[in-house]
Amino acid sequence: MLLLQIQEAQTVMATAAQPVIPHEEKINLIDMTLKGGWMMIPLFLLLVISIYIFIERFLTIRRANKDQSAFMNSIRDFIMSGRLDAAQALCAGTDAPIARMVSKGVSRIGKPLNDINAAIENVGKLEIAKLEKGLSWLSTTAGAGPMIGFLGTVTGMVEVFFDMAARGNNIEIATLSSGMYQAMITTVGGLVVGIIAFICYNYLVGRIESIVFQLEARTTEFMDLLHEPVK
Repeated sequence: MLLLQIQEAQTVMATAAQPVIPHEEKINLIDMTLKGGWMMIPLFLLLVISIYIFIERFLTIRRANKDQSAFMNSIRDFIMSGRLDAAQALCAGTDAPIARMVSKGVSRIGKPLNDINAAIENVGKLEIAKLEKGLSWLSTTAGAGPMIGFLGTVTGMVEVFFDMAARGNNIEIATLSSGMYQAMITTVGGLVVGIIAFICYNYLVGRIESIVFQLEARTTEFMDLLHEPVK
């Protein structure tokens, strides 16, 4: 009996001597976002709207960026043969910025070339403005996102200092965690939203600049065509 008691005591002591492995807590993205406080709501809305604008503008710009070589060849044939009605019908049936610009030019044939060129340029400016619709939102979000995140950081730290002043010497880390979470997470959220909006904005601007170059080249091609004698 005495031996059994000694063995049990040794077992208990050996168990107690084993180091206790602390449980590693993990936090998922949703929990981390919720700990950021109410300031994450406008950041989330900015992110959703920015992604929607990017996808919508990307699809619109891709449609406008299609190769129009066949279209311009047909316009050339119609104008050289004097079939202006057929050229206008082709422009009306083609959903592209260059088609609307050429349509305006065809409708002005017979007037001075400077007037035709000015009319085409005015239509081109309107088409570019349509392509740039919504880009100002992305530009604003790229700057406002980090600023909102910084505002959340400041309000979170204000909450931390308020708790520290209210509790005096009875300060516990747990009581300060909510404000510290908000301070850090809103900074991360604001930077993420700002970076995404900044990348989307510059990508779309680059695509639009490429379209502007193509429209200028097609306009020059059309004006050169008007200088050629009609067959």
